[in-house]
Order: sequence, then C-alpha cells, then structure tokens
Amino acid sequence: MNYPDIFRVKTFLLELQETICQKITELDGKETFLEQTWERAEGGGGRSRVLTQGAIFEQAGVNFSHIQGNQMPASATAHRPELAGRSYQAMGVSLVIHPLNPYIPTTHANVRFFIAEKEDHDPVWWFGGGFDLTPYYGFEEDVIHWHRVARDLCKPFGTDTYQTYKDWCDEYFYLKHRDEPRGVGGLFYDDLNKPDFETCFAFTQAVGNGFLEAYVPIVEKRRHHSWGDRERQFQLYRRGRYVEFNLVWDRGTLFGLQSGGRTESILMSMPPLVRWEYDYHPEPNSPEAKLYSDFLVTKKNWLDRL
Repeated sequence: MNYPDIFRVKTFLLELQETICQKITELDGKETFLEQTWERAEGGGGRSRVLTQGAIFEQAGVNFSHIQGNQMPASATAHRPELAGRSYQAMGVSLVIHPLNPYIPTTHANVRFFIAEKEDHDPVWWFGGGFDLTPYYGFEEDVIHWHRVARDLCKPFGTDTYQTYKDWCDEYFYLKHRDEPRGVGGLFYDDLNKPDFETCFAFTQAVGNGFLEAYVPIVEKRRHHSWGDRERQFQLYRRGRYVEFNLVWDRGTLFGLQSGGRTESILMSMPPLVRWEYDYHPEPNSPEAKLYSDFLVTKKNWLDRL
C-alpha cells in the first residue's frame, strides 16, 4: 500500500508558512503578521496569519489549515464522486498578497494535500497547488521572470510538466462571465498522486519553495515605482475581478465554506478596498489598455523568446 507520510507533509507546510511570513515581514519593514489559531468543531483547525496596512503590503494573508471530517463536502464529491462515504483529512498553506503600490502585482499561491479513507479500502490521496500573478500594470520582464521560475522548478519532473500546469492555470483562473483571464497565470495542478508519494511530495515542495523566488524580485524591482490616484483607482477597479473569481469560480473557497472552515481565514483573500465601475473601458493606447491587450491574453507563451 502506497500510504502517504502525513506527518512530513504537515511539517513542511508549517515550515513553509513560517518562511513566507518571515520574508514578507522583512520586505514590508513596517508591519508584522497577526496570528490567530482556531479549531473546528468537526475536527482539526489552523493557524491564520494576516498583515495589514503595511508599507508595501496593504494586506497579506498566509494561512495554514489541517481539517478532518467524516464525510467529504459536496464540492469535493462533485469533483471526485468516488470519495462519497469516506472520511478525510485536508491540509494546506494558502496565501494572497495585495500590495499597496499598483505597480506591484497581487499574487496567490497554495499547496495542499488531501487523503480520503474508508475501512478495508486503500486510501485515496492527492496533492494540488500552484501560484499565479495578477498585475495591474504589466512589465514583460516581470512576467517572463515569473514563468521562468515556474518552468525551471518543473524541469526535474518531466519535459511536459511546466506546459501542462501552465495551461491548466490559464484555464482555471479564467473569468468565464467576463471572457477574460484573471492575470498572467503561472502553475496550477490538482489530483496529483502519480507516479508515487515521494515524487508528488517533492514536486509540491518545489512549488511551495519556488514562490518566493518568483515573487520577491518583482516586489523589490517595483516597490519604489511612483503612483497616484489614477493608478490607485485602476488597481481598485481591477481588484473587483479578483473578488468575482474567488466568490463565483474558486473551488477552494467553496470547499472551505462547505467544510465548515473558519470564514475569516477563507475570505482573507478578499482585498481590503475594491470598487466596481459600470461598463468601464480604458482610454485607447493608455497603460491601462495595455494590460488588456498585451497581458490578459489567453494561453500566451511568455517564454517563447528564451
């Protein structure tokens, strides 16, 4: 039986949360993370950390959770109907970072592990996760760097791994009701349980550890970029797309709410300020229009020149 080492996975996830929080605190230089631990009546709990009103980060949430239950939530069994009637454990680290400066992109990342068990049956387990980038003002060199890190961490795991999970990210983080990508993508994978536990765990560690390598240089490059009310208003408008995706399409949000998770932790992905504007169109040839024409492009190959 290929039984997974749950303890090692949990240890890695807790250490990853700590590492990311330390680096974000160091980058911000002003505020620190507020930590709240919580327990879930049905089993398990988590450690939520949120930084607000920082010098660089308007809000950053980095959460760890490990929950158990006797029955899989409806959102999970709809995706994997063979799991009905099994008990389960789900653990992961999930983060969303909303910078103050509109020239620094918003970003999301998570790595997670599920195991579903039933007496006299082998466990069903899998890993999932990834990271994606949502700029407001695009810089090609930043997006190329982001995807280069993603490609390089995938290389040891197969020649097609990057392209497969890059395409999956483009498909998943797509606002169908807007016919528009949420951002410039990255990696997304789910249901990963082959060829074996060790390989799947190693890939998940590579994704989790690769996040800071992908994101920090972009923050450092754009943190001193001057901005004004025009850029701020566009940032707040585009944040509305983030809210729409998370509340309408995101499976993780739905799973968290259906499984009885801590609502404040689940919805920490929401930006602290956001606005909507009826039938908005950017001025032709403006920096705002360039985001739509040059960056919010479905299945664009960012590394074709390398």
